[in-house]
Amino acid sequence: MEIEQVSAERREGGSGRKIVHVDMDAFYASVEQRDDAGLRGRPVVVAWKGRRSVVCAASYEARRFGVRSAMPAVTAERLCPEAIFVPPDFTRYKAVSRAVREIFERHTDLVEPLSLDEAYLDVTENKLGLATATRVAKMIREQIREELNLTASAGVAPNKFLAKIASDWKKPDGLFVIQPHEVQGFLMPLPVGRIPGVGKVTEERMKSVGIATVGDLHAMDHPTLEQHFGRYGRRLYELARGVDENPVVANRSSKSLSAEDTFEKDIPLAETEPLVRRLAEKVWLASRQNARMARTVVLKLKTKEFSTLTRSLTPLAMPTSAEMLGDVAVFLCSRVEFGPEQLFRLVGVGLSTSRWRRRRGRRCLGSL
Repeated sequence: MEIEQVSAERREGGSGRKIVHVDMDAFYASVEQRDDAGLRGRPVVVAWKGRRSVVCAASYEARRFGVRSAMPAVTAERLCPEAIFVPPDFTRYKAVSRAVREIFERHTDLVEPLSLDEAYLDVTENKLGLATATRVAKMIREQIREELNLTASAGVAPNKFLAKIASDWKKPDGLFVIQPHEVQGFLMPLPVGRIPGVGKVTEERMKSVGIATVGDLHAMDHPTLEQHFGRYGRRLYELARGVDENPVVANRSSKSLSAEDTFEKDIPLAETEPLVRRLAEKVWLASRQNARMARTVVLKLKTKEFSTLTRSLTPLAMPTSAEMLGDVAVFLCSRVEFGPEQLFRLVGVGLSTSRWRRRRGRRCLGSL
């Protein structure tokens, strides 16, 4: 099916926009399998071996054994003894990412990269004059396959929130479309864990107050959701109605870049270092492509009680490697004044072009 033209008036699930979210399938691992025929059809794990290393990517053959990104490499090796470990080649991945970006820009200038392997595109108006967003998404996927010998999954919807869900619906190598008039029927039966940003901890917290599906969320009023989830409650209220007014912003990363992960279970600060370093690698790669002048390093943490805090540092000289960026981010962890019993549900690392005020011993609400 193809997205229908709708009015620009704000209504449940409708924004007048046509948004495509493109997500490359197992990107780093797929590039390795493409370039080495001996790896095709085999469980490939992109990671350095070692106690402190984490998985950057896993092929779908490895995922069948439970191997996932951000998992410690030693855990991946235990789950899949036959896995082939390949050290990451970020220079090559970045070059492929640029080629994918060039394909996007044939269709629209409104491209908002989230990382090397995914991006939002606003194709309400597209350069080739294709009649629908669905046709644009189909052509992009065909061009990626034919020119780069890789596959991508895409979601088409009236806004970014829905497009993100849709791109994951038929992975790998899939295309899924959510029509404006289908939004509520699609959302209501979904488990709340399908909402981007709702991890296992939040999902369990929702279940404790009787929320298991988006329909359950939709049935709760705004004040009740804010009572249980603070400011995030307002966002949940809107998402349950398919409403997301955030536009696609091209070149957002020219001012700042960040990456974050929500843990499967709450962990103490001392256990976050491998994930902090992995996020630093991800941000560093993106910064080489998009934000060369950024040098203020920002650490973001969210406690199990949903309090958010940030720490930042502007070094005298720009970080010159992912390792150096990781070292600064890990140092910022030491400036978090919580006891060892405090648990955290999310960590983020960012680079910003602006100098942040130094905040010592003080919580700071807000995102990177």
